[in-house]
Amino acid sequence: MQENRPKPFSKERTKATISKIVFFYSVFFVVMKIIAVFNGYPIKASLILSIPFLLLALWGLFQVKKNTYSWFYVVLGILIVSAMRYYEVMIYDYLMS
Repeated sequence: MQENRPKPFSKERTKATISKIVFFYSVFFVVMKIIAVFNGYPIKASLILSIPFLLLALWGLFQVKKNTYSWFYVVLGILIVSAMRYYEVMIYDYLMS
């Protein structure tokens, strides 16, 4: 019985794994921003900061459902996650002023 799974450490398997990590991180970030709103953080800033992750989560959901993954999604996701982690406090301060 031969399965139709990619080989370990293959390009396709790596792409699928990183895509799923970006997807789950995006969902986690959006959920945490929603929880932050209920804990008293400003709605405007939380929603604006979560928009890129909401879009990544929706795109990732589509990819997981279709079981097709894109290197563009992986690279874009890594760039957005990295940029938001680095600039989140500065963007938050700018939105609050």
